[in-house]
Amino acid sequence: MLVIGIDPGASGAIVMLEDDVPIEWLVMPTYKVGSATRVNASELCYFMDQGKFVDHIFIEQVGAMPGQGVSSMFNFGHSCGTVMGVVGALGYAHTMVTPQKWKKAAGLIGTDKEAARARAIQLWPEWRALDTKGKGQAFADAALIARYGK
Repeated sequence: MLVIGIDPGASGAIVMLEDDVPIEWLVMPTYKVGSATRVNASELCYFMDQGKFVDHIFIEQVGAMPGQGVSSMFNFGHSCGTVMGVVGALGYAHTMVTPQKWKKAAGLIGTDKEAARARAIQLWPEWRALDTKGKGQAFADAALIARYGK
């Protein structure tokens, strides 16, 4: 079974799990437009449409956070919309998953953000992409989102 987990923010990631093993991963591809960071839809499409049969895609369903400015919320919404557009255009079955649901399934409720990376390292100790704090965190979130769905 091949599932994809997506942490849709501009600093997020995409992870493919095959039979619960990470086989491919990508930091969310982006480019700059002025000071704004945008998701690169064509690179995202290329990554997800490699001729493999994808059983399902799980995307983190996120919303506004208290204290975020209008500009940052627009940018985040733009990133999520681009991800949803690519998934829709490719015709993949997908499910939106709240952070509370996938974190509960991973045993992470009430923990800090670094706990997701620690949990992913426990599950996949040989996966060296988890070693770096920033990218490793994004990969861990996306992988645990995918794992939620299997």
